Amino acid sequence: MKLNPEDFQAQTLLLAPQWTLIDEVPQADLAVLIRNGRFEAVGPAQDLRQQFPQIPMQALPGRLLMPGLIDTHHHLTQGYGKALAFGEPSEIFKRIWVPLEQHLTEEDLYLSAKLTALEALRGGFTTVCDAGTRSQAGLSAIESAVQQVGIRCVLAKICHDLGSSEREIEALMAQAQQHLTHNRPDSGLHASLGIAIPEAASDAMLHRVAHLCREAGVPFQVHINEHLASVERSLVARGLRPLQVLQQADALGPELLAAHVTLVTPSELSQLSDAGAAVSYNPVASSWKGNAVAPALQMHSMGIRLGLGTDGTRGDAFRLMDAAETAQRLTVGMAVGDFSMGAGWTWLRMASAGGADAAHLSHITGRIAPGLAADCLLLDVNVPELTPTWDLGWELVRLAHSGLIEMVMVGGRMRLWKGWPLDWDAQALMQRVRERAAEAVRSAPIHRVHPTSAKARQAQRAPGQD
Repeated sequence: MKLNPEDFQAQTLLLAPQWTLIDEVPQADLAVLIRNGRFEAVGPAQDLRQQFPQIPMQALPGRLLMPGLIDTHHHLTQGYGKALAFGEPSEIFKRIWVPLEQHLTEEDLYLSAKLTALEALRGGFTTVCDAGTRSQAGLSAIESAVQQVGIRCVLAKICHDLGSSEREIEALMAQAQQHLTHNRPDSGLHASLGIAIPEAASDAMLHRVAHLCREAGVPFQVHINEHLASVERSLVARGLRPLQVLQQADALGPELLAAHVTLVTPSELSQLSDAGAAVSYNPVASSWKGNAVAPALQMHSMGIRLGLGTDGTRGDAFRLMDAAETAQRLTVGMAVGDFSMGAGWTWLRMASAGGADAAHLSHITGRIAPGLAADCLLLDVNVPELTPTWDLGWELVRLAHSGLIEMVMVGGRMRLWKGWPLDWDAQALMQRVRERAAEAVRSAPIHRVHPTSAKARQAQRAPGQD
């Protein structure tokens, strides 16, 4: 059955897909009523047809309606340089991201964030948590970009104070409080505060920021134990591991959204669990540039709140779920003979309802349920990859891909149709990015250690080749 974008642009929609993903379980023969940007009713199609006889029901054979997925750790302003980090040793922020960001104009920050937000939507993410930017112009640029693209965004204001005067610190805190008051859920913007790594701020600042977030009910975004170098740097600077720094500052609580947490001790896992903190599990970042993989299944079994994050690596939510399961199978499952590794639904939950909980957005998004925002994806599941289907929930993790997404909706508004926006020119954006990115990368003092793929091939020719 061929669908048209016009079919999904009304304020009120009564959709009857072949499958609807309800709390990680694909269910057949349900219908979903969307009205004024929210899910109003979900139930058996026959019941909703009788309950709302005045609303035409749109049958969607061969389709799956599922919640929009959530990226709990992103860097939207790094869109100019993803491939610059390929093959690089850890802590690339010192040699690539910070030098590049310092040479981005306000237009560059806007273009980068808009491009990356578009990539995220195309990959099935309807919400991203941005860890913040050091650029003074970055926040307003990101706000403009995400609102124009239409993605939901939890946006952090960075609060570092080391080396700052008392007057500068008070000005920073005033900016942080003002940022929290600009929380605008109806526009898809959700405020947050962040500190890149614990040792980038004093104990007093860590305490103040964490408690501001706790009182406001928003995430406190921090990178924790991402690399061996970061752990050692904390030990040298403070005599404590990063998580111990937070605990000492009374900054370890339910507001914490800790990114990575790959090098973690048993006692630190207990601390995270006891504190009610959330963790963003970033398996692709571990594969590309990490020292270890977070023990996500152990965290899950301990009741630690978990979401999945890209860390700006690539914006495909389905590949992220596959990577999340695969990383656990390779690092844990193979050694102990565990072939299930979460049985598929675990990763679906982390990418949807679990991610919403980690981002403090469970009351807004993450599930198809009455009262929540209509953030959802429509997938064509009548494809060879999913034929025949025996376990559609697990198949979404292992076999599905972003190319199956026909429609992306955020807040009841269709944002993409078959991967592209209909209300703004994505091709013009990409052309402008190509122009500006070339200049920005050329002028920034970026230091790459690893050669490009072509140069690496040339340097490693087989013996006897010319």
